Amino acid sequence: MRVVSADDIQKILTYRALIDALADAFKSDIVVPVRHHHTIPQPGADATLLLMPAWTLSLAAQPDAKPVSTFAGRAADDQRYIGCKIVTVFPDNAKLQRPSVHGQYLLLSGETGEPLAMIEGRTLTAWRTACASALAARYLAREDASHLVMVGAGALAPHLIRAHASVRPIKRVTLWNRTRARAISLGFGIAVAGIEVDIAETLEEAVREADIVSCATLSPEPLIKGAWLKKGTHLDLVGGFTPKMREADDQAVKRSRIFVDTRAGAAKEAGDIVVPMKKKIIDAKAIKGDLFDLTRGKVKGRTSAPQITLFKSVGSAIEDLAAAMLVWKGLTG
Repeated sequence: MRVVSADDIQKILTYRALIDALADAFKSDIVVPVRHHHTIPQPGADATLLLMPAWTLSLAAQPDAKPVSTFAGRAADDQRYIGCKIVTVFPDNAKLQRPSVHGQYLLLSGETGEPLAMIEGRTLTAWRTACASALAARYLAREDASHLVMVGAGALAPHLIRAHASVRPIKRVTLWNRTRARAISLGFGIAVAGIEVDIAETLEEAVREADIVSCATLSPEPLIKGAWLKKGTHLDLVGGFTPKMREADDQAVKRSRIFVDTRAGAAKEAGDIVVPMKKKIIDAKAIKGDLFDLTRGKVKGRTSAPQITLFKSVGSAIEDLAAAMLVWKGLTG
């Protein structure tokens, strides 16, 4: 079994290649059982253990199936894979100056069950999460979107910036974080040719000017107000992954054409969707589609330039498996 480090992942993956691999994955035959989500009590904020399995299916087991692509290493010989990500989220780790999220990804042969690789999970997750948002933005953000506001300055932020910049002509990035010093630090670390980076004086002022607002926080209270969103804005909500987390208020949700990564995940785990539904601000019909629908052409994303769009992701094992397979293909040729 090969141990794959964060450096290995960084050398192999590119944003465009992974976005394309994710698009193909959502069109493909991948089994994704319900994510195991366990709360672990802690003296401060509770921790979370996530187990996320997925596997590809053999075409031989589906007589009527037709391959839609050769995505992420799924070759003509129908090579199969099994994968499982093990993740821990400890929100209070920031107080200890340690990452809040840790994880590993185990990739196995779908033919024999043989372990193939143990892949560093935090980096793999950051790449696939950012690229899932960029995949959604292909359908939901205006084609001329040039100003991105990045809310949050954690490990995911630079990936979101670069991923969005790979699908839209981003010329300006405005950073905002509760701790301004961290936003400044992130700004120094962002080096993308042709992009101007600045630090927001206030979140409201930045959001009112944005074409795309991307949020990657663990906020329990809404940060983005619907009243701030100008016509044509695309709102990308990434950070919250439990019903108790929110990054946008009810008005932002109500004003938007809503899409999610997966309906089952978002309707159960995303506070930005679950809470407005419980309050009857929106109903199930307000979710116009997910990444399955968008990539398969079953529903149109943005339908007009003035429209406000919203994408909410909570993560899917499909994305992890697609990323792991792309890494494996890069290692083995």
